[in-house]
Amino acid sequence: MIDHDVIIIGGGLAGSRAALEITRKAPGLSIGLVAKTHPIRSHSVAAQGGIAAVLKNADPSDTWEAHAFDTVKGSDYLADQDAVELLTREAPDVVIDLEHMGVLFSRFADGRVAQRAFGGHSHNRTCYAADKTGHAILHELICNLLAKGVTIYDEWYVMRLILEDGQAKGVVMYHLLDGRLEVVRAKVVMIATGGYGRVYNTTSNDYASTGDGLAMTAMAGLPLEDMEFVQFHPTGLYPVGVLISEAVRGEGAYLINSEGRRFMEDYAPSRMELAPRDITSRAITREIRAGRGVHPDGRAGGPCVYLDLRHMGKEKIMSRVPFCWEEAHRLVGVDAVHEPMPVRPTVHYSMGGIPVNTDGRVRSSANELVEGYFAAGEAACVSVHGANRLGSNSLLECVVYGRRTGVAIANYVQNRKMPAIDETRYLAEAKQQLQALLDQDGTYRISQIRQQYQDCMTDHCGVFRTEAVMREGIEKLKEIQQLYAQVRLDDKGTDWNTELIEALELRSLMLVGEVILTSALNRQESRGSHAREDYPDRDDVNFLKHTLAYYSPAGIDINSMPVTITMFQPQERKY
Repeated sequence: MIDHDVIIIGGGLAGSRAALEITRKAPGLSIGLVAKTHPIRSHSVAAQGGIAAVLKNADPSDTWEAHAFDTVKGSDYLADQDAVELLTREAPDVVIDLEHMGVLFSRFADGRVAQRAFGGHSHNRTCYAADKTGHAILHELICNLLAKGVTIYDEWYVMRLILEDGQAKGVVMYHLLDGRLEVVRAKVVMIATGGYGRVYNTTSNDYASTGDGLAMTAMAGLPLEDMEFVQFHPTGLYPVGVLISEAVRGEGAYLINSEGRRFMEDYAPSRMELAPRDITSRAITREIRAGRGVHPDGRAGGPCVYLDLRHMGKEKIMSRVPFCWEEAHRLVGVDAVHEPMPVRPTVHYSMGGIPVNTDGRVRSSANELVEGYFAAGEAACVSVHGANRLGSNSLLECVVYGRRTGVAIANYVQNRKMPAIDETRYLAEAKQQLQALLDQDGTYRISQIRQQYQDCMTDHCGVFRTEAVMREGIEKLKEIQQLYAQVRLDDKGTDWNTELIEALELRSLMLVGEVILTSALNRQESRGSHAREDYPDRDDVNFLKHTLAYYSPAGIDINSMPVTITMFQPQERKY
């Protein structure tokens, strides 16, 4: 058995920022950080556009209150406003702190950190490192952790959360390299495993974004919050789904339909291409539905629209958004200097997650907390994004609430004793689970079942939703779930058995997908990213509340939790 004072699951921005803060506040603590990839391959490294903060470098009139209002309005008034206030107040400090760590932000000519426009923001407040901001931040954080002596377990897969008597005590993890199983005992467990975009068939998320942290939380009997709110990013590169950053529109790119028209004037005339993501994604979908999409060869009536950068000029494109140009050129053969990019909405971000308070403590209900259990980042729901996240607020959430959670853990752990764990039991159960998968004489490959599941989620819980479609989807999901018992693994070995990991990930995807669809069916209104064609209006009387979904093999129970409103009363969203 391995002992640590704190074990953090997830090597991205939230987990690494929390670990760093713990080393600062309590340098004597033993910290373990577990990642199923190498940490610098965590999905945070793919974040492109930037991180929002009121530095006032581009706009001296900006305020944290304006940032807070933009965030709450963007959330369609479902964000908890106490959490938003902390997010926006602390934003300048965390960005300056990152700079002092060595993060190489882009600069204005006078040397100040550069800031640009971003969708849904009323001021130019997004700080950036070209279009590789997540990469720049994560690399510096990991370098700092290595210097601080944090133990990093890279390429370990966490199979189970050990939760006994309302207390998190540790985890069971599997080493990809040699198949070794270990129980890790800890005074505090923190989840920072990111999102779950791989529940869908087209996503900007990497292959590791399978919702493992959420699944193990739900299987332990704890709720998941607001899972119906899945953000479709408007500009996924067609047909591969890879993200073309909002920074491209922030720098001045246009969205045009088959008629060559900037159609956003019909949907958000004041903000145009810089409307929030939910509005822009629905606008693109409506244009495609109306026959004004384009085929890759330029013919009308196709499955995508164009993102046009040509008027920006080569110098601006190659200096401000070089990675986006590279992606389009490498993946679909488009030279964005001379021709428009084909784009359509792609699953991008998860507003829902493990419910936590503003110190990162995991909730077991609206009013109760779990001892020894914390979460932050995209895996958590604090909730600063509500029904729709504004671009450049996700990196911000990771570093603000990663830091806050680190501080809370450093204080909390001082009074904790190392828990007692029956190591033999948990190792035996994990070994049995793995062996059962290896011995299973099924007829289906993992990829077949996963594809069916992802297609079902995409078809039945996409940009637009109806009760009939979602009910049909739930029935199909249950049928597909039954096929899991017929999975066949060709690799029976222990060393670097990626097939075995894929089987475990598929279990996570299946659980998370069912919770998303059930939560969406329950919310009979349209709000933010959740657009019901049978309930097209927002309903504050009945649904200005958070969803809490409790999973069990017998079914999913839906409860609720109030939204914290401290600054801004709900009003109609207009852009």
